[in-house]
Amino acid sequence: MDWNGVVELAMAKLPAVESGTSYGTPALKVRGRLLTRYRPEDDSVTLHDVPPNEREMLIAADPSAFHTTPHYRDHPIVLARLATLPPEVLLRFLERRWRAIAPKRLVAEFG
Repeated sequence: MDWNGVVELAMAKLPAVESGTSYGTPALKVRGRLLTRYRPEDDSVTLHDVPPNEREMLIAADPSAFHTTPHYRDHPIVLARLATLPPEVLLRFLERRWRAIAPKRLVAEFG
């Protein structure tokens, strides 16, 4: 999968997802709130709302897909390499973040 695939997947499956930028890189947002952003330096995306203990478990279980950098150490974020992350796994993380940032009415309508 590449960034265009991430965009297509998120926009097809999650309401109100829009393209934008974050820190000068392509990003997806929901009503102006960051859903994920692309990291071209390592062909990864940021997956938010992942607590440190879950992040460490993911990295240990699948280091080819999940990783981090010192910058993200103190944030509830794990990085995911697009080349090795299955789309269905990506969608689960994006939906979890979407439910956390989307307006309550939109989440209720989504089900």
